Amino acid sequence: MTYTNSPLASYVALSPNHSGERNHKIDTITIHCVVGQLTVEALGNIFLPEARKASSNYGVGVDGRIGMYVEEKNRSWCSSSPENDHRAVTIEVASDATHPYAVNDVAFAAMLDLITDICRRNHIKALLWEGDPTLIGQVERQNMTVHRWFSTKECPGEYLYNRHGEIAAEVTRRLQADNI
Repeated sequence: MTYTNSPLASYVALSPNHSGERNHKIDTITIHCVVGQLTVEALGNIFLPEARKASSNYGVGVDGRIGMYVEEKNRSWCSSSPENDHRAVTIEVASDATHPYAVNDVAFAAMLDLITDICRRNHIKALLWEGDPTLIGQVERQNMTVHRWFSTKECPGEYLYNRHGEIAAEVTRRLQADNI
């Protein structure tokens, strides 16, 4: 497979925390909340130490800038599921540090742009969300997953989790507009 990275990333700090090349094509998006209103640089610094044993493909900072920490060709260590991380592009988004882990409008808009770009480059024609963990891997019905399905975490927080349907609809609207 040929993989490309998002041209929307204005900051790159490649983490050593990944498993090398994916064993599955990209067909899923997994959004996470950072649990802090961080910059892309601060988030990159979290993923740099090998002892951290965590990473994501991308991050969206509090100011809407996008950082890349693991190239799309490689599996990040993000959702506590190797199977999910092999097929998903993982995105950490700056959020409040307390429930419901809200994301500001600038970061939310940048996240939508990033997801749309990922879907375009990886030939994902629609983003689908039913909120059903029994549909993991059934990408013709649902191609978004959340960290809480694989670990005892609140991630992506209630703010983003409750907006997954809206995120899927908006990204799909943009993708379909490409074909008009």
